[in-house]
Amino acid sequence: MSKTERAPKPITGRFVLVTTVAFFAVVIGVNVVMMDLAVRTLPGTEVDSAYAASLSYKDEIKAAHEQAQRAWKVDAKIERRPDGMAALRIEAHDHDGQPVAGVAFSGRLERPADKREDKVLELAEREAGIYRANVAEVAPGQWDLVLEADAAGKRVFLSKNRVILN
Repeated sequence: MSKTERAPKPITGRFVLVTTVAFFAVVIGVNVVMMDLAVRTLPGTEVDSAYAASLSYKDEIKAAHEQAQRAWKVDAKIERRPDGMAALRIEAHDHDGQPVAGVAFSGRLERPADKREDKVLELAEREAGIYRANVAEVAPGQWDLVLEADAAGKRVFLSKNRVILN
């Protein structure tokens, strides 16, 4: 018995063209999908306009110096309950230890990895210098707690701290 051997199929220009186009189509397709997923999940921006933020940079430095001169002591405690509700308690005192009353505190829980999960905290003054808020559907994990206080339409306090809620 004799075996018939087939001659190898020659590589033609058409084969090289088709495989090259197919290879680059797959690479470009994967890149487009990954880029779309990356942009939709984390846009990577802290501010909408870096130019506008840079114009207010000196004002931010001045506000930070004024805040340091006030020497307020603001203690915040946030706790996540098993039902997903988070409770925030802020206790604010001035440099003399007197309660800071009559200012409008506002807060946000910001998710570092996904801005779509950010939560606004509705803070209310319960007694002099003590502010409280509750927010529902807070997932466990890392959050940035951003606190601001306004008096007479001007921001007088700003704080941003990383917290872990279990």
